[in-house]
Amino acid sequence: MLINSVIAWAIAQVSKTIIFGIKEKRINFKRLVETGGMPSSHTAFVTSLATGIGLVEGFNSTIFALATAFALVVMYDAAGVRRAAGKQARVLNMIVRDLNKKELHIERLRELLGHTPFEVLIGAAVGIGVVLWRG
Repeated sequence: MLINSVIAWAIAQVSKTIIFGIKEKRINFKRLVETGGMPSSHTAFVTSLATGIGLVEGFNSTIFALATAFALVVMYDAAGVRRAAGKQARVLNMIVRDLNKKELHIERLRELLGHTPFEVLIGAAVGIGVVLWRG
């Protein structure tokens, strides 16, 4: 089960790097380990884990319920809390840009922290798909 989750995470991270490369017309290998972007690798990991548990232990088991609750919290955090933090970082970076014109040299915040609901949905599809593909 854990192997499938790691594979789902890796597929999502590599996909994210490729999609970024196509959109930005440049390769950024940092995307292999960064958060945010399409698809959500956190979601791919936890949905793969929950699906695998459901298939092995049963979809009525307590451990599946726990894994599903955990997955839902991670998915909510990715599309809710972390996305909001990314939006706040964008606003703060605009303020910092104006302050840096006065030569204060304040470090920029990372803006790509969370995911859109669509990115989370695709991450879930990757996670479930890996388990169904690998068994």
